Amino acid sequence: MIDEAFAAECLTPVAEVVRQAAAAEIMPHFRSLAADQVAQKKGPHDLVTIADRRAEAYLSAALTALLPGSVVVGEEGVDADPSRYGALGGDLPVWIVDPIDGTRTFVRGEEGFCTLVALAHRGELLASWTYAPARDEMATALRGGGARLDGVPLFAGSPGPGAPLEIASSHPDYTTPDQRRALLGLRTDGVTTRPCAGSAGLEYLAIARGALDAVAFCWENAWDHAAGLLLVAEAGGAHTTRGGVPFRLAGGNTLPLTAARDPETLERVRRLLAGE
Repeated sequence: MIDEAFAAECLTPVAEVVRQAAAAEIMPHFRSLAADQVAQKKGPHDLVTIADRRAEAYLSAALTALLPGSVVVGEEGVDADPSRYGALGGDLPVWIVDPIDGTRTFVRGEEGFCTLVALAHRGELLASWTYAPARDEMATALRGGGARLDGVPLFAGSPGPGAPLEIASSHPDYTTPDQRRALLGLRTDGVTTRPCAGSAGLEYLAIARGALDAVAFCWENAWDHAAGLLLVAEAGGAHTTRGGVPFRLAGGNTLPLTAARDPETLERVRRLLAGE
């Protein structure tokens, strides 16, 4: 069984692997994608590029070599074979990978994308890596060991007394009617909402560094959330689902999923979403 001690030992090696993958497979295509190097998966808003696929292949090989017997649940691998997602409910250590979180942003040539990696075992998150290659920012989190951005400890802090909340949320067009009704609860005095900027991982990083108060997301792909949820938790924040329980990596969550800078803000947002 792997544990926090192993996760601590791999923080630096995995960070180096992530940097190498970005340098080799992502950044050479940044602002230089050819038309035939971008494709749609399930629609015009769900894109994949040559960089996504090559970076995930690079990361998969390198990460499983670091931890023999582990498996990878990555966005592109699951797109090709949905049964791979089931590994999140199994007994093997799992690397949860999003090679480019914010692919549409990447395709537009904007800097707001990142690479996300998390290590989990039996449903528990042990470590995570959030790397924004265009900005060369690396955030890491270790269960019970804190969160850091480029080696500097991260503390989410709390909103000032009486301060309005800023919340990033799913766009209403991409939610179910029930989820949309829940998000309407955020339209109240003292709360400002905006759509997710394109990268869930960078929104979680914004919470961990105290630049955003909360998120409310209505999709549950583990590769979008795993790294950021641990980062927020280790920076002093908290998360819950609309069902009032922590997010389950394997799925079956009652959405929206909310993460916030501190438990008090989390409860405030949860009550708004629940209509209480």
